Amino acid sequence: MPELPEVETTLRGITPYLLNKKIKAITVRQPQLRWLVPDDIHAAENQKILRLERRGKYIIASTGIGSIIMHLGMSGSLRIADPKFADPKYEIRKHDHVMFELSGSKSMIYHDPRRFGSILWTREPAEQHPLLAALGPEPLSDEFTGNYLFQQSRKKKVAVKNFIMNSHVVVGVGNIYASEALFRAGIRPGKAAGRVTAAAYGLLATEIKSVLTAAIKSGGTTLRDFVNSEGEPGYFQQTLNVYGREGEPCRQCGRIIKQRTIGQRSTFFCSHCQS
Repeated sequence: MPELPEVETTLRGITPYLLNKKIKAITVRQPQLRWLVPDDIHAAENQKILRLERRGKYIIASTGIGSIIMHLGMSGSLRIADPKFADPKYEIRKHDHVMFELSGSKSMIYHDPRRFGSILWTREPAEQHPLLAALGPEPLSDEFTGNYLFQQSRKKKVAVKNFIMNSHVVVGVGNIYASEALFRAGIRPGKAAGRVTAAAYGLLATEIKSVLTAAIKSGGTTLRDFVNSEGEPGYFQQTLNVYGREGEPCRQCGRIIKQRTIGQRSTFFCSHCQS
């Protein structure tokens, strides 16, 4: 699943082609995504995109009358293409579901083989949408600190990995980067969130920021389905310390990386370096 760095990379890739451009036409080839693409999304036609931003794993394209809210789901991607998609024989792929023809001779195409993503429309301020209103702070913001995590975690018995992956606590810390940040901070992923010290949370907050920033600079993590806006894979996978490395030696101590399931997700850690 595309995580925050992949979404941020996509946002940065599409922004030069969308910002201050008019949406000339929207073509919905397959409306049945995670939620049905609403018919009133066509209200965005002939509107200029005034602002593009990311909130958690959502990309928001705001116009003067409302906002398009996009989520890439498990396998979604956005690519910039020539607008000749009007010809069904030209550059149409099997899972190209929604297409936005833009002023300036380009188009944006939403591609999603598994159809777990979403494209929605709202006339209300985007931050008030039910999917966004209850989200926690952005992990790269000043609001996200070790003290914040410490205060939120008191008396919580849930595993610390699940705790930092809870979007109501902090947005965008997905499975890969949670595992990596916990390794860097030396915290065992299955440890109860309420038992992690304030000092350890201070280090964890720093490492979450660090690993996400590094991944964004590298273009995201190379996964089977993820590509950026130009159709190219990310390149952060080569620097992963624990994720996907079960049975391999730890880069710090040489012990074998272990894997266990926490919250129905594969979790990777070093039992020697993390306590």
